[in-house]
Amino acid sequence: MRKIIVGAFVSLDGIMQAPGGPHEDPVGGFKYGGWAFPYFDEAMGQAVDEMFAKPFDLLLGRKTYDIFAAHWPYAGADDPIGSLFDRITKYVATRNPDLKLDWKNSQTLGNDVLATLQELKAEQGPDLLTQGSTDFLQTLFRHDLVDEMHISYFPVILGKGKRLFGEGAAPMALKLVSSKVSGTGVTVNKYIRGGPVVTGSFEFDQPSEAELERRLKLT
Repeated sequence: MRKIIVGAFVSLDGIMQAPGGPHEDPVGGFKYGGWAFPYFDEAMGQAVDEMFAKPFDLLLGRKTYDIFAAHWPYAGADDPIGSLFDRITKYVATRNPDLKLDWKNSQTLGNDVLATLQELKAEQGPDLLTQGSTDFLQTLFRHDLVDEMHISYFPVILGKGKRLFGEGAAPMALKLVSSKVSGTGVTVNKYIRGGPVVTGSFEFDQPSEAELERRLKLT
């Protein structure tokens, strides 16, 4: 079976819009495009290399596909990421399944995206790695399709913009399997599924009268 793996650069307040440059995604008046650039160092480069080290296909939303297709095919044959992305399959979620995709080895997920994703996951083959694709990620989270997450948290607060998690994500516990800190303070974390959400309580066994009254007010 193939896993769906989310790869994301995220601010401390959960925003992942336009980390790479000012013209990447200014939708909604977002004015901090390129916020990840000042934090990139050798350790961050190694983290990216590790994320791309195992065989994978790309799983992209339409907007991120357009961003990638306008950049990576023109990066030059000596660019390792560009040549890698050219070679692998790119699966694209789009509301227009008849869309013509010019970047080689690209195909849409078709009319029924969820059914196609389930079929892809059931196959033998490389894992499916997302990059960017904030809107598409909400579909993956809502339908509990994500198996693993590689999330790098940057020490910056952006205030508003497209967020990694929106409303309606399926609840789940996660297990942190690795974590590294770059020289610029970015925490690079790898999470896998950890089962259902488990709750507990720090409350008194016998609640106080004040607590019982507080609960009544909530209802």
